[in-house]
Amino acid sequence: MRTDYVHGYTPAETRRLTDQAQTLAELLHGGIEYAPGMRVLEAGCGVGGQTVQLVTRHPGIDLVAVDISEESLAQAKARVAAVAPEARVEWRCADLRELEGELFDHVFVCFVLEHLKDPAAALTGLRRLLRPGGTITVIEGDHQSAIYHPRSTAAQAVIECLVDLQAEAGGDSLIGRRVQPLLEAAGFLDIHTEPRTVYADETLPHLVDGFTRRTFIAMVESVRERALAVGLLTPEAWADGIRDLERTAAAGGTFHYTFFRARGRT
Repeated sequence: MRTDYVHGYTPAETRRLTDQAQTLAELLHGGIEYAPGMRVLEAGCGVGGQTVQLVTRHPGIDLVAVDISEESLAQAKARVAAVAPEARVEWRCADLRELEGELFDHVFVCFVLEHLKDPAAALTGLRRLLRPGGTITVIEGDHQSAIYHPRSTAAQAVIECLVDLQAEAGGDSLIGRRVQPLLEAAGFLDIHTEPRTVYADETLPHLVDGFTRRTFIAMVESVRERALAVGLLTPEAWADGIRDLERTAAAGGTFHYTFFRARGRT
């Protein structure tokens, strides 16, 4: 289930993913509990931002971290070794389909389905990897949940560039809103989905910097070259849009975004 990763495999993207994981750690992981000895699959671990959270929040789990990029896996391995050298992690460079026949107690999927051409098939395949009664956690965003002040047509235009480019690559940056029906179609039971909302203004400087600037605006900026190359915007229009997005992180600005976290079982 390979994908065209729209944000690119760059040092800037690695920094963004790391900032995102640290800033949103409690928002994304709060309330999840994996007992020691449980076999957990992280499907699409990337550079290890979420892997660090899994092994530090759930010490003693047996984690299998899978990604299709050898370079990303190497970074993830180094990142985990630096903060949790005792963690039990098996690293796999593989497509998810290559795991057929294995069994896990839990599957953790974060910011992966949005990049897949067939997320329904991916979830169906992941269900087959779970033991009877095993659980899955899926976390995805929805870029049209971005609500910000000051309002700006130019800012919205650069956000829509990301939405359009991800769709052209076969993904769906609005997938958060359909996580529940996707899990149901894949055969999961007892599905519970909840919005996990981040809101930032000048009274919350850690979120303004960690989320508005370093996560969301950085994510949009990652597709600049693609957007200009295919003529979605002119360089001037792009600069105007980023400038207006940055105003939401300045004094008097506000930014709101919703992630969707769903849990289900076999």
